[in-house]
Amino acid sequence: MIKPTPNPPEADAIPESDPTSPYSTLHPTKLSDAAERALDHYLKPHVPTQRQPSTMFLVAPNMDTESLLAHACESMASASIMLSDFAGLLETPYRNTLLGIQQVVMLGELAVNRALDNLEPPTRN
Repeated sequence: MIKPTPNPPEADAIPESDPTSPYSTLHPTKLSDAAERALDHYLKPHVPTQRQPSTMFLVAPNMDTESLLAHACESMASASIMLSDFAGLLETPYRNTLLGIQQVVMLGELAVNRALDNLEPPTRN
């Protein structure tokens, strides 16, 4: 009986004497190390290193709390005004969303103002 497909080609034998071939010698320790690295890559969670903040925009480390809170309060007040002005230019559904964001910023501004008051209570005459 004749086979309908030809025989597969003969596999080229790897010469045992070729030292440049990566398959000439298979060391069990190298195989084990490679398997461990592959398993660690896929199965062990990546532990992030300590986060290093960018130094492009850096608040001076010697700034006092009162100055920082005052600057934050002024920034939030400016953002609140800009959001309110921009909301006036938009149609109703987008205006409501922007006014909601403006209210959250305003509440943050109030909280920072209260922190400033708690830091140094106003003097009474």
